Amino acid sequence: MAALRVGIVGAGGVAQVIHLPVLSMLNHLYTTTIICDLSRKHCALKFNIKQTTTSPTDVFASPDVDVVFVLTSDEFHEPYSIAALEAGKHVMLEKPMTLSIPSAGRIIAAEQKSGKKVFVGYMRRYATSFTQTFLREVATIDRILYARSRDFSGPNDKFVKESGTFQVVNTDFPQGAAEEREKRLNVLFQEAFLGRSITDEQKKYCRFLGSLGSHDISLMREVLGFPESISGVSVNEPFYSAILNFKNKSGEPFSCTYESGIDSVPDFDAHFAVYGEKKRVMIKYDSPFVKGLPIKVTVEQLNEAGEMETKEMLGSYEDAYTTELRELYECLVNGKEIKTSTQDALQDLKIFDMMYRRWITQQHVHKMEAIFDQLDTQKGAH
Repeated sequence: MAALRVGIVGAGGVAQVIHLPVLSMLNHLYTTTIICDLSRKHCALKFNIKQTTTSPTDVFASPDVDVVFVLTSDEFHEPYSIAALEAGKHVMLEKPMTLSIPSAGRIIAAEQKSGKKVFVGYMRRYATSFTQTFLREVATIDRILYARSRDFSGPNDKFVKESGTFQVVNTDFPQGAAEEREKRLNVLFQEAFLGRSITDEQKKYCRFLGSLGSHDISLMREVLGFPESISGVSVNEPFYSAILNFKNKSGEPFSCTYESGIDSVPDFDAHFAVYGEKKRVMIKYDSPFVKGLPIKVTVEQLNEAGEMETKEMLGSYEDAYTTELRELYECLVNGKEIKTSTQDALQDLKIFDMMYRRWITQQHVHKMEAIFDQLDTQKGAH
């Protein structure tokens, strides 16, 4: 079994705490040959990586790289993925694929032209408790009445500091790096919000959906399909919510409540639940920054004796990132179809767009209501 040669672009938290340790443990499948980042020396020493650089081009051009792991911040996902594809490399792209539909289209076009593959890193969808246990139990619900997606992730910094991975955070960024980052982000924001004047509130919403929200929307879509519509959204940073409308197997409408946010309470409350007439199924994720925490599925149902029955199941203790990278190997080496492909990830961006449009419509309605209220007040005064 030949190991895939990996080049890393971006060695921040997700690389140091997650991907590099997992790649090291899966050394029969992967060999990390080169890393690009300011913290490259720390990572090279810690994970025995022979070559280091601060130029992504060195990674793309390396003859010792089969697949590039793009682990940078969102605004660099598009240019680095395209550059890697043009250099003839496969790409493991951390979620989100990117922040706008046009940007996704450019990545997809580059992928199709190159003949190489892009695997988008939605690790929750590869957890055995999800693929084996949760989906099996949900399939037995004949009539879905309601669903709920919650992701209150708590303070990630606390979980990382106590994970035993000893992350190094660099702040000495090269001159002009901040300006380039803002320039790329502004292009994505303009594309995401259809060229409108962009507010800080819109920027935060876009970044949030791309980060924490992308996990939940992607998982929701695999379980329930693509939503018919969105009834409403609530944008109150740092918490966001929405009501999405679906149809069950019988064509009957039901809704799914999406709620997510980040506070300082050290509790990782991330779960997805599906409610049927006689059965409820929930999958609960724990922090991925502490390795080995179990992902459990809980079923509550009315049994044949008319009793309330509860059972808890655990598909595997293997963490979702390890399972995901095993799947990546199968896809790149043995030709298995990529579930979290670029075309798949594009569907999440379309849902984000539906949420933006609903939010903007709500804002217009609220403005009109305020004007009518003011006019009514003026009439009453006369």
